[in-house]
Amino acid sequence: MATERINDIGFRLILIPFFGIAIPLLTRMIDPHSLSHWMFKLAYAYTIGVAFVIWQGNRYLLFSLRSYFDWFNRPVRKIIALLLAISFFTIPVCFVLLTGWYQLFNDGQVNWEVVRTSTLIIMICVIFITHVYETVFLVKDSESEMVKNEQLERLRAQAELQALKNQIDPHFMFNSLNTLTWLIEEEPAKAKIFNEHLADVYRYILQNRSRELVMLQEEVGFLYDYFALLQIRYGQAVRLRMDVDATVFDRYMMLPISLQILVENAHKHNEFSVWEPLEIGIWLVGSRLVVHNRVARKEKVKASPGVGLSNLDQRCKLAIGAPLEVVETRTDFTIYLPILPID
Repeated sequence: MATERINDIGFRLILIPFFGIAIPLLTRMIDPHSLSHWMFKLAYAYTIGVAFVIWQGNRYLLFSLRSYFDWFNRPVRKIIALLLAISFFTIPVCFVLLTGWYQLFNDGQVNWEVVRTSTLIIMICVIFITHVYETVFLVKDSESEMVKNEQLERLRAQAELQALKNQIDPHFMFNSLNTLTWLIEEEPAKAKIFNEHLADVYRYILQNRSRELVMLQEEVGFLYDYFALLQIRYGQAVRLRMDVDATVFDRYMMLPISLQILVENAHKHNEFSVWEPLEIGIWLVGSRLVVHNRVARKEKVKASPGVGLSNLDQRCKLAIGAPLEVVETRTDFTIYLPILPID
């Protein structure tokens, strides 16, 4: 969405006095012959004040409603909410302030026909000005959406490239092929399983690399395939605890290849063994997946470009509208990954 505030000071400085003078002239509410010179000026100062109150009040309502409705997702609700809000504010305020004007400048003799006509004209002006504001916001939102899509496309391309580099890295391929060779000779049954999971990992990356979001169920299935490779390679030295109810798998969408990035990050930066295994826990809190592991930093880690978590954070902000949260202590490393509920 575009910023909630726009620079409309000049717009207001011109149009508020204009309406405060033009509408009383149009309705002949102020009779210059019945007022002294100073009372005449005060009468117009009062009507300009009325224009200021009505403008500022409706402006506040307009900006406040933008937090709840927008033209892209709920246009009908937006129109209804705007019409109701400005009507329930403008009409009572006009009647109160205009009758107050008659109390001050016309000895309390209220011309109800002028009050009704003025209120109608003010309502028409408010609707027109609201339309102008919303048009400006739509233009800004469209520009913002274009910029957002361009940023997301660039970040997605970086993520795809990094994911492919991570998987096709010669070191990874060398270890995978060595593991597969050893399994073929020693444990043919496991070799077949390893090969199937390896193929599934590459297939998922190739199929989903250009998608913005995938179902939680798809991403979890991919994670199991990737983790199966780690378990065949490291045995009980790596463990995955998935504490997410399978019944909610089809209720959320998330960034593709995001869980694999987080698991790989834990695997790459921590020491582990059968006696002190690396256990990665995943559970659901609200609309965020929590990915947790203990900290046992490796003394020497292969230099990293630092793209993984930073890129994932930017993709979360753009595609889901919420940031990636990282909480690190001396003993624990926890990441809160936002996911998107399906309405």
